Amino acid sequence: MKFPKILTSALLGCLLLAGGAAAQAQPLPLPRTDEVLLQMSQAFRRGDRDRLAQLLPLARGHALEPWAAYWELRARLDVAQPAEVDAFLARWAGSYQEDRLRNDWLRLLGQRRDWSRFAELYPQFRMNDDREVRCYALLVGTLRSGAPLAPEQLDELRRNWWGLRDADDGCTLAASELYSARQLTAADVWRKARLAMDANRPRVARSAVEIVAPEASSLVTQINDNPMRFLLAKATASGATRKELVALALLKMGSTDPDTAAAQLEGKWGVQITAEERNWVWGAIGRQAATRLSPMALEYYAKVSKDADLTDDMLAWKARAALRAGNWREVLAATAAMDAPLRNDSTWIYWRARALLGGGPLEPAPVATPVPAEAAAEPASARVRGRPSEAQRAEAQRLFESIASPRGFYEQLALEELGQRIVLPQRPPPPTPEEREAVRANPSLARGLYAIQIGLRSEGVREWNYATNLHLAGGMGERELLAAAELACQNEVWDRCINTSERTRTVFDVAQRFPMPHQAQVVQRSRAIGIDPAYVYGLIRQESRFIMDARSGVGASGLMQVMPATARWTARKIGIDGFRPEQINERDTNIAIGTAYLKLALDDFQDSMPLAAAAYNAGPGRPRVWRNGPVLDAAIWAENIPFGETRDYVKKVLANTTTYAAILSGQPQSLKARLGTVGPRDAGTADPSKDLP
Repeated sequence: MKFPKILTSALLGCLLLAGGAAAQAQPLPLPRTDEVLLQMSQAFRRGDRDRLAQLLPLARGHALEPWAAYWELRARLDVAQPAEVDAFLARWAGSYQEDRLRNDWLRLLGQRRDWSRFAELYPQFRMNDDREVRCYALLVGTLRSGAPLAPEQLDELRRNWWGLRDADDGCTLAASELYSARQLTAADVWRKARLAMDANRPRVARSAVEIVAPEASSLVTQINDNPMRFLLAKATASGATRKELVALALLKMGSTDPDTAAAQLEGKWGVQITAEERNWVWGAIGRQAATRLSPMALEYYAKVSKDADLTDDMLAWKARAALRAGNWREVLAATAAMDAPLRNDSTWIYWRARALLGGGPLEPAPVATPVPAEAAAEPASARVRGRPSEAQRAEAQRLFESIASPRGFYEQLALEELGQRIVLPQRPPPPTPEEREAVRANPSLARGLYAIQIGLRSEGVREWNYATNLHLAGGMGERELLAAAELACQNEVWDRCINTSERTRTVFDVAQRFPMPHQAQVVQRSRAIGIDPAYVYGLIRQESRFIMDARSGVGASGLMQVMPATARWTARKIGIDGFRPEQINERDTNIAIGTAYLKLALDDFQDSMPLAAAAYNAGPGRPRVWRNGPVLDAAIWAENIPFGETRDYVKKVLANTTTYAAILSGQPQSLKARLGTVGPRDAGTADPSKDLP
């Protein structure tokens, strides 16, 4: 295998000795030895312990020997002796593999309730990125000290437990013990059950109910199977447990049929459950209606008497529904009720500022009021009542200024709200020779690059991210991140180049964050078919991060992540004779087919970049439905896309496009000009997008 020159020099300086942390120059391993690592990776994925043991001696001295040793021991960790684990941790001290195995071992010790060994090992866990292990640690701390958790520790435990979607041992055990010790309340535990039922995780919901009401846990299965039958079998909701079970049934019903759940809540059950339970269920029903873009969403949310009872997800969808309806007062109310981390996200800072300028606190038109015909063609965001005060203008200005930058979608929009265009920031000084040498001498970076080059991308990415993690003790500063990003760029590992450079906060290296590989091919092909090359680059950056052999979980391939069926259809459409599926991984063919499909989507969606991007990601049928309703500012439309992946995708593609346009043209740019408005297709206009696959 041929490596770029700079990667070769990095590896020559960084190969680890068998002792672990020491390093010296050694010759590159033979390709045969690389094959051993690839075979071990496959054996690890199969759980083939015998094959791993056979191959391990052949990996001695290889640049990636720490991975070989990790796979072999991790595959049999359940039967390994503590001395073997200790020996591994000592041999590979300071490496990603050492800390990852410590994570695995801590989880196993927790499952075994070996609190003594856990307490001894946990303080050395550097990444500390495993919620379950952290729950074990909090439990061990209170068990060993006999003292209750501090308030901030209890909050952390709640966040970890509530945030886990799937069943786990560590947080569930900690919650059970702390509930028994009266540190967690019944409301805390029922909240977990509601979150789990809301996320269609009935087993997780049942495990929570077993903590607070074990005699009722079997009813969770009945509720999940048929919530209406459960409700019909109950005459009343007497007692706290029965009320919570009714709330779970209404939540389950609302996840598939919000209108029926609303009718049940307004009828028999609303008066029988508590106000907090009622608010939660109305919030869940409102959110479900909002994700369906139903005009009923705000009516459901209006039945919530206290926004503080809602989850952040419910509040985010309340804000989106209010944006769609042009109800700025409710945008302000929803964002004000969000927890600080979400409220301080650039998304909601931007919309809060827009709401202030929209005359937020003044009385809006009632949700059900019909829109006058002459206003129907206006974006809903323009239909406001009242004028903002000077104080509101000043606060909106402050909010825009707090996020305005070329970094992302809402940051760029904030710049334009302040009367500025998107221009490229001045590049920071390049890394010094000393800074470059320091990253080349970093063994984790070298291993990460090597692993990626021989086809172990997942392992390489994990190791690279470990080396560049700002949160680890001794983690990289901004100058080191720039030097590491440069190293990745020079080796054409574009995803690590981009992601590493994006970690810098005070500097912005546009060449690292927005590289343009294959420029001649992309620009020439785009211009030949009449599509903006900046738009193509913006899409490729989001689709594949310029990884040539990228392949998604659903089978999309190559730079532009084209699905096989789409590739065949587009190849026929543009006259590529004898197209074979394997050709989609060829650079020029992938660019030709991807750009052609994107151009067809643009044509079919009347040159709307947001709609075409949504069609490229989610298929054309969905945005055809999502565009129905009022004419909207495209930023509001994009924020209301029901699929989180597509919502994020559209915003990032458009922000990327704006930056690439500034690079390619050398001129200031406007994101707003690329957004425009989105609304129903004009009556009588053909809908050629129905032909798109």
